[in-house]
Amino acid sequence: MRYKALVVREEENGGFLRSIEQLDTDHLPDNDVLIRVHYSALNYKDALSATGHKGITRQFPHTPGIDAAGEVISDRAKLFHPGQQVLVTSYDLGMNTAGGFGEYIRVPAEWVIPLPEGMTLRRAMILGTAGFTAALALHKMEQSGQKPEMGPVLVTGSTGGVGTMALMLLKKAGYQTIASTGKPEHAAFLRKLGADEIQPRSEWVDESNKPFLKTRCAGAIDTVGGKTLSTILKSAGLNANIAVCGLVDQPEFSTTVYPFIIKGNNLLGVESATCDRLTRMHLWNALATHWTIDYPEEAVQEVDLQTLNELCIPQILAGQAKGRVLLKHEI
Repeated sequence: MRYKALVVREEENGGFLRSIEQLDTDHLPDNDVLIRVHYSALNYKDALSATGHKGITRQFPHTPGIDAAGEVISDRAKLFHPGQQVLVTSYDLGMNTAGGFGEYIRVPAEWVIPLPEGMTLRRAMILGTAGFTAALALHKMEQSGQKPEMGPVLVTGSTGGVGTMALMLLKKAGYQTIASTGKPEHAAFLRKLGADEIQPRSEWVDESNKPFLKTRCAGAIDTVGGKTLSTILKSAGLNANIAVCGLVDQPEFSTTVYPFIIKGNNLLGVESATCDRLTRMHLWNALATHWTIDYPEEAVQEVDLQTLNELCIPQILAGQAKGRVLLKHEI
């Protein structure tokens, strides 16, 4: 079958060129499940892949898109039936396996999750990897003892994909929230998402050598890393859980052992790409039931492949994106 996809090609001069091409499903990877993609979503990782970042995608030509939701066309593993609505997020999709920026994908059966009852394909992709990552962060925090009555939870990088989802999810789960941001002009948007308090990003960058600071949060979902993460560890209360799922600032950070041996704090790594399938299904079902969050429709931009390529990818790379960019394929 012929289909349209955004294709990134490496040129002889070392540059990269992306364009919308007509491809054939016979050239998709030799995996079990062929899916017709209805929706995908734009993530920062997709934009990096679309510009030839070899740390994300090693071999070109390539079709990005780490999120995909659609209907099964065929399944050699016989776990899914034709027409069944499913979603795929994370794993190697859109990195080194042709992703959701194509109208068809072919992936291993174990990557595929049945669409939870009560959730639409569109809403699944509004959540996407960002929503799943936020859910996994909160899940790990609560497994380690985090409770709303402990106090406010800080969300850093709060206008980003994971940050916005984390604010909404924490609010839904009954937590008081603090949003840290370097974009004060988005304060009204953050309050609508569920921020009880908004603080400048600069307030969470401590330059002192003090092992502890005044307690300011009971836990955190951090997408920034660097000095921000170091400051959170100094400022978190007793038995606080800090879930780490990003490095917007930088990957390195410095700390002492004191927050761990005196305050009993937990530093939790959140790696959504290889999360086991049972946990993945559990969290997607939670997002369809008691953790349901209604992302503001006015913050969702629904686009076609051409707009995604020409406008949205440059915007997210320039730090100008706000809300969610949803790719809707022609069906």
